[in-house]
This record gives sequence, C-alpha cells and structure tokens, in this order.
Amino acid sequence: MTVITETVDTSAVAKKKDPATPPAGVDAELVGRLVEQARAAGLQLTGDGGLLQQLTKRVIEAAMEGEITDHLGYEKHDPVGKDGGNSRNGSRAKTVLTDVGPVEIVVPRDRNGSFEPQIVRKRQRRLTGVEDMVLSLSAKSLTTGEISAHLAEVYGAEVSRQTISTITDKVMDGMAEWQNRPLDRVYPVVFLDAINVKIRDGKVANRPVYVALAVTAEGTRDILGLWAGDGGEGAKFWFQVCTELKNRGVEDVLMAVCDGLTGLPDAINTVWPKTVVQTCVVHLLRNSFRYAGRQHWDAIAKALKPVYTAPTEQAAEQRFLEFAETWGDRYPAIVRLWENAWAEFVPFLAFDAEIRKVVCSTNAIESVNARIRRAVRARGHFPNEQAALKCVYLAVMALDPTGTGRRRWITRWKPALNAFDLAFEGRLTAARS
Repeated sequence: MTVITETVDTSAVAKKKDPATPPAGVDAELVGRLVEQARAAGLQLTGDGGLLQQLTKRVIEAAMEGEITDHLGYEKHDPVGKDGGNSRNGSRAKTVLTDVGPVEIVVPRDRNGSFEPQIVRKRQRRLTGVEDMVLSLSAKSLTTGEISAHLAEVYGAEVSRQTISTITDKVMDGMAEWQNRPLDRVYPVVFLDAINVKIRDGKVANRPVYVALAVTAEGTRDILGLWAGDGGEGAKFWFQVCTELKNRGVEDVLMAVCDGLTGLPDAINTVWPKTVVQTCVVHLLRNSFRYAGRQHWDAIAKALKPVYTAPTEQAAEQRFLEFAETWGDRYPAIVRLWENAWAEFVPFLAFDAEIRKVVCSTNAIESVNARIRRAVRARGHFPNEQAALKCVYLAVMALDPTGTGRRRWITRWKPALNAFDLAFEGRLTAARS
C-alpha cells in the first residue's frame, strides 16, 4: 500500500485567534499583578468600591488630566504656565454612571472656564455604554420601571424613570434619519401590515402603526418604514406613503402583499403600475374564522385549502363554489368575505409553487410583528403617538443583533428569488446591475 503525501501551504490559512490573547495595547502581566494585589488585599473585583470601579476612576481622571494639559499647553506643575494667562484652577467632584456602576471622579478646572472635557462632558452624568445598555433593555421590551430596577439591582445605580425616558427619547433623531434613508431601486416583495397600539389621547383607543417589510434582491429583510394612523386611512394616505417610498428611491415593486387595507391597491398601482397586488392568504383565512364557530374551524380550513392550492384560477373558482354550497347557508359572511377579496386573492395563482409559498406564508412578517407586539404589550398603553412609534422603532432595531436571521433569510429566499426572476421577465435582474 502506497501512501501519498502532499505538502500543504498553511501560510494563507487564517489561524483562529486564541481567546486568552489580550487585546493590543494591554499589558497582560500588569493586569495579572493588579488582580493578584486586589485579591491579596481582600478587594473585590466588581461591586461598589471594587477593582473595576477604581480602575475606571483612574483611567477617566488620567484621560481628563491629559485633556486639560492639551488645552493649556503645559504639564501640571510646569513653570511654563506661571503667569502665562490661563492656568489650572483646582478640581471638583462628580459622580458618573458607568458600565461598572456609579464612579466618583475628580474633574480638573481652568481659571478662564474655557476647558471643555470630552471623555465626560460638562453636565454629562452617564457614559455612553450606560445609554446603550438602557436602549438595549428598552428594545427587549423592558419598561422604564423594570430598567430602573435592573440598574439598581445589578449596578447599585439609582436612575429615575424620567431619566430613562429621556435617554430613549434620543433615538427619535436616529429614527427620523432611518425613516428618510435611501432605499433600493427594486424589491421583489413588500409586505404591509398593521400593529394595533393603545394610545391615551383623551381616552385610551386602539390606533394602528403600519409596517412595510421588504425582501431585497439579495434575499435579506429590510424594514422600509413605520407610519402611525388613526384607523380610517384611505387612498390619499396610502398614496402619500407609496410616493414617499418612491421618492426615497424605490422605482419598482414586483409584488405587494397586504390585508385588505382600503385604498392601498389603487395607490400602489398609481405609483408602480406594474406591481401585482396580492391579498395575504393567511390573513384571509384568519378573518374567515372570525365568522365561524370554534368547532367548525378545522372543517372550514380543510374546505378552503383546495381553493388557495388550486392549479389555476378557474379551478379555484370551482373549488370556491363547492365551498359556498357546503357552508354558504351557515356562514354567508365568509362567502361574502372571499367574494369581496377575490380580485386581490387570485393573482398569485398564476405563479409557480415557490412564489405561492412565500405569499401564503406570513413567516416573513409574523416574526417581526411578534417582537413588536411583545414590546407593545409590556407597556400597556402610550401617552402619545410619538411614544408608540419610539417603542416600535426600538423593537425593529433589535430584531437580528447577531446576524443569524440575515443568513437564514438569504438561504430561505433563494429559490423564490429565482422564480421571481423568471416570472417577472428580468425586472429583478435589473436591480442587481
């Protein structure tokens, strides 16, 4: 038996980084000595007065001392600064909230009062990491009271609900920029749906927040925008929404999937004449069950399945007539519901199975809606429309922090995108050029 060996060049193979290797610029020996000294002295590494708090204090104070030296142009105690105009003028104590808890620091001052520290600015009481933490907890559906209790329990920091609300209010500028960002030229599918939120405007009432979720030409998910309504939106409102999307760069939408929103199909076809408007089949089924007794849901679902899985529009009409003969006398409202939605229901029957599958399934938007609803339910009701939009925006921004969902989406949508390419005669290919 002959064994063939081959020399392999491993120089181009990326070596996995040792997780124990400290970041560049960190002296591992120095860190080790500090930890050993702290343990020998009985000093805790974390907690109030622990090593991390003391190190944070020293690092911040050293950085601010460097800032005032750069500002004045000479080192502390340097004779150059004597009678040279502006000079150091003592210091003042200040407590800031950091990732390791509240830390009391000493802030240097100058005689002219012109020194503006950057690492901890004037009147700043929280470092950036704390604000990021508050926004992250808020996006995970925690209320202001729960966030305040969490910070007190874990970090020993007393942060009021009003302060937390002020921190989360800062996202409104980012939300405005996000809502007006440029969009892709072409989207294969855009799903439009509404989330009902309770807003206290004189009295508590349900108000819709509309979400536009698109699938990009690469198969990734993109939330195009959020719009608050009053429940009575018509063609004018939807024309403004579609025009806004077009002005942000959307030149073509192959298929728009919605749930019988009044005036939306006409608005879509006015802005994008070639777009196929499709009623969401799952929403149509759910709305059918509202008119039926619970004991008949399974039978109705079984009777309707041949309608939306029919190979052609003519076959679907025949199956629907059979359904109407069986259930029309008992539940005429279900028959009327399907008859009124028929024009927007049948378009997807002209496409192949891959496109039908994505239209019949609401997985694309239901996972988004579930996250939003969880955040909305945690707060009960909102004082105004802006507060509701802020909550929904934070939930949307926290949808896929690890990027795992993005990779899963690309894999899931690849067959459907190939089908869209064939069915829509290269309109999707133009988006990739």
